[in-house]
Amino acid sequence: MTGSTTPRADRVSYVSANEVAERAGVSRSAVSRTFSGAGSVAPATRRKVMKAAEELGYHANLLARGLVGEPSKIVCLIAADVGQPYHSAMIDKVTRQLQLHGKVAMLINTAGDDDSVSQALRQSLHYRAEASVVLSGSPPAKLVQSCLSNGQRVVLVNRDDDAEGAERIRIDNRSACREALALLRRAGCARLACVSSQARTSSMTTRESAFAEAAAEVGIEIDVVRVGPTSYETGQESARVLLGRSNPPDGVFCVTDLLAFGFIDAARNIFGVEIPRDLCVIGFDDVPQARWSCYELTTFRQPMDEMVARIAEILTSDTIGSDSAFEVLPVWRKTVRMG
Repeated sequence: MTGSTTPRADRVSYVSANEVAERAGVSRSAVSRTFSGAGSVAPATRRKVMKAAEELGYHANLLARGLVGEPSKIVCLIAADVGQPYHSAMIDKVTRQLQLHGKVAMLINTAGDDDSVSQALRQSLHYRAEASVVLSGSPPAKLVQSCLSNGQRVVLVNRDDDAEGAERIRIDNRSACREALALLRRAGCARLACVSSQARTSSMTTRESAFAEAAAEVGIEIDVVRVGPTSYETGQESARVLLGRSNPPDGVFCVTDLLAFGFIDAARNIFGVEIPRDLCVIGFDDVPQARWSCYELTTFRQPMDEMVARIAEILTSDTIGSDSAFEVLPVWRKTVRMG
């Protein structure tokens, strides 16, 4: 069987600002000022330009503005595991907030490791982004400084990096983990474990270490399991590892809600454990699924709305090198018994 090919039509070019100027009978700079908002334009001239632009179907090239030193309005969101409940909710809220402030969000989906995050940050420079919001990974301080020296704002969310000039938005993980330990002890739990992941992000490692340190201070040694990535399946496998032992834990702290969901389902369906009678489980993040009737998970709520509002405030102000810390509050539901 033979096929035929059809010649590809020449690519249609975009309407240029010069064409708009010619149609409106004004200068090229008048068109530029009309769409950039930089400089004054007489009302009559503005009307002519907008009428010509509508007739021709012209749209301003915002990307080109960044190439000539004008604000591009592009904000890069650098994130990994974007399908996870917490990250997807965060990205949704941040993008909506940026749009309200006239910004354009460009999501760069990374592997989460430092190398891929660094590559993403370099990519943001190629596009002349106004700012980058780092939700995953820890870029080197030298690269952050390169962004700053090129006029780009850098916002680090829940990162422990001490990058001079970058804006930091973080939560008090340590206080929350101490509170998690107190909740489990009040419930009468004596054999404790921490379910984490092999994703050695700043948030994961801080929650792990803070929970272990708080337990050590009261003479309790905990088990920490890291059997895979931060996923529902890892939570399930962690339950198989911990609950299959001869002396399983009676209290478990999971460093994310997603891990807790997998752990709870495996505990109930594989081992026949009743929660919270036989086992208490605490998560972290308070994603929407934590309220589902099949979980009703006791967890810790990150003030996401306040954090997102702070990101928008930073990106629309002249603040440099700010450090914003937010409290994380426990949300008591039904996976921890009353003491």
